[in-house]
Amino acid sequence: MTTAAPVRPRTEQALSARLFRSAAAPDGRGIATGDVPGWLAERAAAHRFTVERVPLDELAGWSFAPGTGNLVHRSGRFFSVEGMAVSAAEGPFAQWRQPVIHQPETGILGILAKEFDGVLHFLMQAKMEPGNPGPLQLSPTVQATFSNYSGAHRGARVKHLDHFLVPGRGRVLADSLQSEHGSWFFRKVNRNMLVETDEDVPPDEDFQWLTLGQIGALLRLDTVVNMDTRSVVACFPMAAPEAGALRPDTELLSWLTAERARRPLTARRVPLAETDGWERGAAAVARPDGRYFRVVGVAVEAGSREVTGWSQPLFEPAGPGVTAFLHRRIGGVPHLLVRAKAEPGFVNTVELAPTVQCTPENWAGVPAAHRPPFLDAVLAADPERIGYAALHSEEGGRFLNAVSRCLFVEADAVTAPDSPPPGFQWATVGQLNALTAHPHYLDVQARTLLACVNSGAVRL
Repeated sequence: MTTAAPVRPRTEQALSARLFRSAAAPDGRGIATGDVPGWLAERAAAHRFTVERVPLDELAGWSFAPGTGNLVHRSGRFFSVEGMAVSAAEGPFAQWRQPVIHQPETGILGILAKEFDGVLHFLMQAKMEPGNPGPLQLSPTVQATFSNYSGAHRGARVKHLDHFLVPGRGRVLADSLQSEHGSWFFRKVNRNMLVETDEDVPPDEDFQWLTLGQIGALLRLDTVVNMDTRSVVACFPMAAPEAGALRPDTELLSWLTAERARRPLTARRVPLAETDGWERGAAAVARPDGRYFRVVGVAVEAGSREVTGWSQPLFEPAGPGVTAFLHRRIGGVPHLLVRAKAEPGFVNTVELAPTVQCTPENWAGVPAAHRPPFLDAVLAADPERIGYAALHSEEGGRFLNAVSRCLFVEADAVTAPDSPPPGFQWATVGQLNALTAHPHYLDVQARTLLACVNSGAVRL
């Protein structure tokens, strides 16, 4: 006689309540929230950190491959800078070519959780990235590419990695593949993980336990919480009770599916040498008009990293970006105006993005009919309608001085009606939270803003 295997609940019913309790905790067992910026500065002073621009031809370990002109590492690992040819069926630009980062491996962005005094805390790292506006930002417990954690750099082992790779080292609370910037990466994804442990974790000067409420308070500051932390926090399974939604879940998904089906956008890798309109100089690969971005080189020293010195290329945008959600209460329920945004580097072509997501300088001189919808409404918003504004940087391991002003702007039914323009739709916070459990639904900018809501930095 066989014994039936035991069954368990499909979801941890109490997890959402535990996460909300942590978000409501302004301080935790360790460092005070107000002391975190000072701790980051102290850790920066404890190590040697330098980032020096160098000519692309002088990047140690990197070279332009004969024939293709691709910028590659001598190990064949890490990433390469190649070309991408794009054809779009709609929009002001039907075809173009550009440099793109090709990194065909899946990294791990993992936050370790542990309960202290009945409140979940999260182990955050003071991590240096060469492209950060300031050297150190608040990063996940583990933030590593496959090349890093598999030892391709021949440096020190990534701390706390086993909690995310070794079965049984903890309880997985969230785990999903999420995209990175679809305009600068070619089909790049990372594994976003939240793992709870009961083990004692040895203290380390470069790590601190923080509540979700502390992370939320720090998200109100400029360039303190890094992009990878924001991405993982957006994936926390926080099922907020809602009375309903303007568009039921199935209708919202059907709309997104239709947007993907009607937007044939093709992108293929081509040699960097064949990116028409871009020129390779000693200091950069760039457009003669200076628009969009350029590829530059840096030499780095970082005393607290697994490898303490290296060289690499970085993408440097032409100017700061604007990332904003318009929001309204519809039927008493907060709704966010999402955009089905096509980017050539996405696996599924289209993902849900904020209402506005662009670099305004790139649209200077473009006819009004082709400017991003709602951009002017966001830029001219009454300050009283701006409920949140902070400057956040993008991924400092690949991008230099890439920052965006992140905003939540309260709209009215005239500016943002119940039936928005094509390509836009209303969604609740709960609907977006549910989608982060699955890959390729919310882009990294939407996840940044959703993290602000999940952590309590924004209250709608």
